[in-house]
Amino acid sequence: MKRTVLLVVLIWSFTYINAQNLINGVVTNEENKPLSGATIKLKPGNIESISNGNGKFVINNLKKGTYNLLVTYLGYEPYKEKIEVNGKTEIKISLSKSVFQTKEIIISTTRATENTPTSFSTISTQEIKKRKAVQDIPYLLQLTPSVVSTSDAGTGIGYTNFRIRGTDLNRINVTVNDIPLNDAESHGVWFVNMPDFIESTSSIQVQRGVGTSSNGAAAFGASVNMQTNSVSTDPYAEINNAFGSFNTMKNTIKAGTGLIDGRFSFDARLSQIKSDGYIDRGTSDLKAFYVSGTYHGDNDIVRFNVFSGHEITYQAWEGIPKAKLDEDEDGMQLFADYMGYSNEERENLIKSDPRTFNRYLYENQIDDYKQDHYQVFYTRNINDNFKANVAYHQTNGYGFYESYRYDKDIEDYNGTILVSNNDTIGTSTDLIDRKYLDNIFYGGIASLKITYPFLDGAIGGGWNRYDGDHYGEVIWAQNSLASFTPNNRFYDNNGVKDDANVYAKANIKVSEKLYTYIDLQFRSINYKIDGFDDDGRNLTQNHTYTFFNPKAGLFAKFNDNISSYLNLAIANREPNRSNFVDADPNKPEPTSEKLYNAELGSKIKNEKWSVNANAYMMYYEDQLVLTGNINDVGGAIMENVDQSYRMGIEFALGVKPIDWIELQGNITLSQNKILNFVSYTDNWDTWGQEIEELGTTDISFSPNIIANSSIKVMPIENFEILLISQYVGDQYLDNTSNKDRKLDAYFVNNLRLDYSIATSWLKNANIYVQVNNIFDTEYISNAWIYPFYSGGNLNYLDGYYPQAGINFMTGINLRF
Repeated sequence: MKRTVLLVVLIWSFTYINAQNLINGVVTNEENKPLSGATIKLKPGNIESISNGNGKFVINNLKKGTYNLLVTYLGYEPYKEKIEVNGKTEIKISLSKSVFQTKEIIISTTRATENTPTSFSTISTQEIKKRKAVQDIPYLLQLTPSVVSTSDAGTGIGYTNFRIRGTDLNRINVTVNDIPLNDAESHGVWFVNMPDFIESTSSIQVQRGVGTSSNGAAAFGASVNMQTNSVSTDPYAEINNAFGSFNTMKNTIKAGTGLIDGRFSFDARLSQIKSDGYIDRGTSDLKAFYVSGTYHGDNDIVRFNVFSGHEITYQAWEGIPKAKLDEDEDGMQLFADYMGYSNEERENLIKSDPRTFNRYLYENQIDDYKQDHYQVFYTRNINDNFKANVAYHQTNGYGFYESYRYDKDIEDYNGTILVSNNDTIGTSTDLIDRKYLDNIFYGGIASLKITYPFLDGAIGGGWNRYDGDHYGEVIWAQNSLASFTPNNRFYDNNGVKDDANVYAKANIKVSEKLYTYIDLQFRSINYKIDGFDDDGRNLTQNHTYTFFNPKAGLFAKFNDNISSYLNLAIANREPNRSNFVDADPNKPEPTSEKLYNAELGSKIKNEKWSVNANAYMMYYEDQLVLTGNINDVGGAIMENVDQSYRMGIEFALGVKPIDWIELQGNITLSQNKILNFVSYTDNWDTWGQEIEELGTTDISFSPNIIANSSIKVMPIENFEILLISQYVGDQYLDNTSNKDRKLDAYFVNNLRLDYSIATSWLKNANIYVQVNNIFDTEYISNAWIYPFYSGGNLNYLDGYYPQAGINFMTGINLRF
């Protein structure tokens, strides 16, 4: 903390105050509504800015003189003006609709708007440009309230994840242009399959709580909506290169035609990211492309998006045992015994670095997966009151993860043991297997947006089908007497899931100061699994669910600067694949979960500062949680618990005390509890389980305190210094509230320096240096744990994921 204060003092002492020449402006439409994402250009100097979510922009540190101002926004006539700058210049710009109306490229009916009574944050185009680097999307979201991000490889590249209010990604609805992104079976999202997607993203909205109705997986605590780039009216080309610690390298090329004959536009991106990772052998080799084309009619738009990602990552999934982190050699030997380590793995455990250890040694112990996304949209402006949108989407995925297995029973892998002289020689072998996933996800969405002076409403819905094959093959065996038929699968099963939803929502203007909101959604799911798992179990089963998810609220706008809202909502969520597959067959099958959510908040703002505060209550019935229980073949399972809740307050503050300093921060204070929790601990001595009734306990991975802050200083023209800090409180690894099973709180600081210039032939050149974890803090952001009794003692199998110490990244972005 002292070092942080010292850094801030140094920044202040470095920064000097001169008489500031600046333009402080706002961009609106003819109805005085702010336009977010408008482009503001000044000449001479080729200075460029983008309006924020409130339509506002600031251009600092200008020289006195006359400038040519140009403001553009898609679907509006360009605004041109010659202005004199001498000191602080205030300007309000009202744009008129163009004769050729493109309106929104993709109409979103799932996003919250300014008067929607729910808790949300929107990351604008400008913010994305200023904060993007090489790390995945979870790290871009890290400054939004209640978000905690983590990385398997310790660098924010490769396998990454995040939680919101302690809710994991399997319960967070994620969409791209309103099209579902969550995997239909697991409900998870793997951003590693979409490398560098942030380069094609124009804005991201994070809704906390149930939020508004969306397509796809249940929004069971939060939702994330990403919109891809809107059309650029001017042609452009862009080259982005970045280099940093752990041999990290990113190369991106982007280009767009701008509007051709006022009708057509095309955009494309090609990306590659490579990194050795912080964890031993935690490499990532990621490739991606994005192509988009749009036809603009007088009253309709046709748009297609094709984007693809191919990831090859070395497995760093297992984590580091606590005994290794503590350099406890006896504990490491015991851990190796329990885990069945080979001699080679045991030596690696003892000799490797305690914070970068990776169990896997086989050179091709990789995850190799490719995913192709296809989206086609048709948007029709029926009239000023009605806009229709339909879309078809398809996602094809194929890949495998390859593993070296030590001393495995040949028959367990559907192999044949050869016989020599009537004697069976060898019943086990080292082998290499591949576990495959081959799937297709496709469907359609449709919506009708209704707009009147007194009403902002929508009717919509979607239907999606997922069809996925899971199977495994042995590709090599050490034992020459082990026979495996080529392409012989030692397990093979298929999952088919149909998901349909319809919704109707309306935000009604009751008076100039009061809006009432109602949002009703019906959702129907059918999920079938056929075939056998890798442990030989028959997985055949069929599940059907029908849910009604109502939401209602009030929004009060006391004046232009003060507003409040109240929201009440119910959400339902079906169990995912692992909940079914790993369930104990001797117990009732998992049931759906229900969430009752209440949000109460207020917003206050003026020219210099803004305050957002909200309280929330999330009460669960039958929430699925890890109990420590296992199924009949030893797999960890989740079971429904009758009652649990999350409740807390979120407070966000933004201050701009002077024109060249911006301060932002947020804090979440919460309590996350399970009522009447029962813990099950395996006893390896008796092959039974020890059952303990623990009463009220803390929900795992749900810190009571999460705080973020950023300090941005702009000491000279086109130069920014940004200090980002995050504090995450203690997190329990399971639901027992056992202090021996928790992650310690951590406080991490990142520093970024940005400098931009422009010339007559270069629209913008941006150079940045980013220093992550500037104080080299040792911290761990994620872990797993499995307690058990053996020899009369309580023992643990566990894996922790340390994050990298101080590391660097520098990049240059050139836009032509």
